[in-house]
Amino acid sequence: MESLPLWAQLSALFVLLLMSAFFSISETSMMALNRHRLSHLVNKGRRGAKLATELLGQTEKLLGTILLGNNVANTALTAIVTSLAISHFGNNDRVVLMASTLVALLIIIFCEITPKVFGATYPERIALPASGVLKALMTIAAPFVWAVNLIVRVLLLAIGVRAGAGQETRLSTEELRTIVLDSGQFMPHKHRSILLNLFDLEHITVDDVMAPRSRIEALNLAATEAELRDQLTTCYHNKMPVYEGEINRVVGMLHIRRALSLLQRESFDSADIREVLSEPYFIPSGTPVFKQLQFFQENRQRLGMVVDEYGEVLGLVTLEDIIEEIVGEFTTTGPGRDTGLEWDEDDTVMLEGTAILREINRRLGTKFPLDGPRTLNGLLLEELEELPEADVSVRFGDVVAEITQIENRTIRSVRLHLLPSQAGAGRGQAGS
Repeated sequence: MESLPLWAQLSALFVLLLMSAFFSISETSMMALNRHRLSHLVNKGRRGAKLATELLGQTEKLLGTILLGNNVANTALTAIVTSLAISHFGNNDRVVLMASTLVALLIIIFCEITPKVFGATYPERIALPASGVLKALMTIAAPFVWAVNLIVRVLLLAIGVRAGAGQETRLSTEELRTIVLDSGQFMPHKHRSILLNLFDLEHITVDDVMAPRSRIEALNLAATEAELRDQLTTCYHNKMPVYEGEINRVVGMLHIRRALSLLQRESFDSADIREVLSEPYFIPSGTPVFKQLQFFQENRQRLGMVVDEYGEVLGLVTLEDIIEEIVGEFTTTGPGRDTGLEWDEDDTVMLEGTAILREINRRLGTKFPLDGPRTLNGLLLEELEELPEADVSVRFGDVVAEITQIENRTIRSVRLHLLPSQAGAGRGQAGS
């Protein structure tokens, strides 16, 4: 080393610094690459992305090559600096100590911290171009890396660790949900909202989205002709369930267009209505919403009656109800549906006790608990543990629910008050 001229030694020192920095920045950038982004670039045909993916599939060999090159460069750096120091300042402990300190500072600043911070900040810019060089170095250093890795495997087996175990990782639904939540600046709000709603479908059932029994519009064959004619004339649904005597005895589904011919007759009876009925479609209570969406598709149905284990009708669910859980409320609302579910100017809103909590949360931006009762009436009764008197109020976070009417042992109407601190935020979320 002393036989080399000073300029050659300084040049070698500079080259070794660059090599060490290259291995450090390559290691950090390769490990910091976003795997999902990398897969996307591979699908677009980026050659660097394909090479990076290939290298990351051989992590053991990749790290072996990088660490081998890095340590060789650092060792050579130490040798050159120490040689220069001894040749110019003498061979004594103080000179060696100063030389070692200088080498440590050079490596830490220029070969470790600076390149690694840069590589972690711009992993894609560094890793993709560096993949070609790393691929060539892996081929050249393959015998040395194989020998080193063999020793490493033996040591790992001695302590009970199997190399490569646990490398395959799969994202859970909650991890995917977190990825979507963190993609705010890259994905439109509406798209992100739809994806999040899709994840939620795994946790809700038809009981959460159905219209409860008390809100079902159905036709009773036991009614008089005048009552039947009046109900058919004023019906605002395309289909409606038909029962005989009481709602649990559903005999079929009536398509209103088929009933138009009956209305043109001077007289008709229940037998005429039975002739145009289609088979009713029943859905077991507790069926997951996502599965029910598939069942609707497979059975070519758009509406079904939700029943419990005893055959009691609990409610009615439509394809539209499920789609709204995914895409949100439709901008156009059919007749008879609640279009006034929004905060008044004084931050209050009047609701029926049968209002569905999920719908209230979605339309008003409230945060009523959804892991228990499904209706506002059920939530209040569970909270109070008794049938209250009117004018009793219960607070749920930033909302106060005031019971205004009780009838037949049921809370008929409730007025919600949004507390002043959250009034602006609540009104801004309404109808979203």
